[in-house]
Amino acid sequence: MTTRRQNRRTILRLFGAAGLALPHGTLAERRVRAEGGVAKRIIFLYHPDGVVGPSQNGEPSLWHATGNGTSFSLGSLQAPLAPHKDDCVFFRGLSMGGTDSGSHPGGAKKLLTATDYGNAVSIDQVLASTVGAGAPFRHLYLGAHANVNAASGDKHISYVAPGQSVAPEDDPRKAFDLLFGAAPSEPTPTEPTGPDPVKVSVIDGVLAEMNATRAKLGDVEKAKLDIHLDSLREVEKRIKEGTPGGPGGATCDEPTLDTTGVSDATLTDPTFFPDVLRAQMDLTVLAMACGLTKVGVIQASQHTSELIMSRFPNTEMFDPGFDMRSHQASHYGPAHDFQKKEFDAFAKQNKWWMQQLAYLLGKLDELPEEDGTMLDHSIVVSVTEVCDGNTHYHDDMPFIVAGGAGGRISTGRLIDTGGRRHADLWIALAQAMGHSIDSFGDASGGALPGLLT
Repeated sequence: MTTRRQNRRTILRLFGAAGLALPHGTLAERRVRAEGGVAKRIIFLYHPDGVVGPSQNGEPSLWHATGNGTSFSLGSLQAPLAPHKDDCVFFRGLSMGGTDSGSHPGGAKKLLTATDYGNAVSIDQVLASTVGAGAPFRHLYLGAHANVNAASGDKHISYVAPGQSVAPEDDPRKAFDLLFGAAPSEPTPTEPTGPDPVKVSVIDGVLAEMNATRAKLGDVEKAKLDIHLDSLREVEKRIKEGTPGGPGGATCDEPTLDTTGVSDATLTDPTFFPDVLRAQMDLTVLAMACGLTKVGVIQASQHTSELIMSRFPNTEMFDPGFDMRSHQASHYGPAHDFQKKEFDAFAKQNKWWMQQLAYLLGKLDELPEEDGTMLDHSIVVSVTEVCDGNTHYHDDMPFIVAGGAGGRISTGRLIDTGGRRHADLWIALAQAMGHSIDSFGDASGGALPGLLT
């Protein structure tokens, strides 16, 4: 099934095909290398229940990267990120502080607020009200099974006021209609604010660069590039001449979204969770490509998750004879023992979450933008509420930052933070987005050293 406004051809697919099929090396040559830029957008991607970190028996983490600086190796459970290793920054020693350490709810409250007990506005909402204020939608908060079992309060990670979280939209069909259909009549956390939006095109400026590149190519490669230039010119024409379809008059002609597998009956069925999450990631990229928002949060499930991941079809976790929930698997015991069903399942779950992160990075990297791709101008942050799923500690947090942030972040590195608080990471990312702050959260020490160019 395809959720659509006009026809079945998606602008996302057009952009992706054009970007992937360019002559080898063309996009790589246009990678952003300049220092001191500003990121155009930020996406927080949450997954529940931590990772396989250091065991209680003293065994080293199977998830965290090892080494230092540009000389490092991915953890075995980070293997799906290998194609994007140079697009990422990994961390050791990043701490959320001692308050409620050992607690899933305590970690979820501190996660984006960097404040004990969630007693502050979260960093995503701060950015939405500052650098994102001029976008048609200041803030986009999408979920997959984030509201099951009447979830509220500390089950959600975005805070609009001290102690007050808001709920994401779990249905990608409704989210699509909100973004590309009629504007809502009642104010919501994602209500358009700020100045009237203008028509946007993610390929404005790219055609000129491609034409310049064409002059340097041989006849065969030139002929191949001509095909893609024609496709891009057609997409650009559709965008600029398209009728208003988004709230506030923002346009992105004929937007569609693949919602195969998503229905009222399947929306909370774990078998279809991968389809729901994939649709929410696609929708976030589409909304940002169309200039509808700069700040997004995608919450996959919720802490102490009851998500039965052994029902995910076509994955190595699939085991129809044994229901294995995320939280259940995370309590694997004191040792890294693959013979134990819980540990084996949790390790596979960790890898699956990294596959989803890799998918999101890949979608951003398919779309040409200025002198690179959307990924070069974006920040993607992978987060969870505890470190090791069995101990629930709030130290050595398994966060990942990806994307070039318009040249503001130097990627392909492992940073040893020396125990710095994660508030310092949020300060650095806010600065990379163009928001000049020097403090955030309960115990910040300024922007995290070594992250920004």
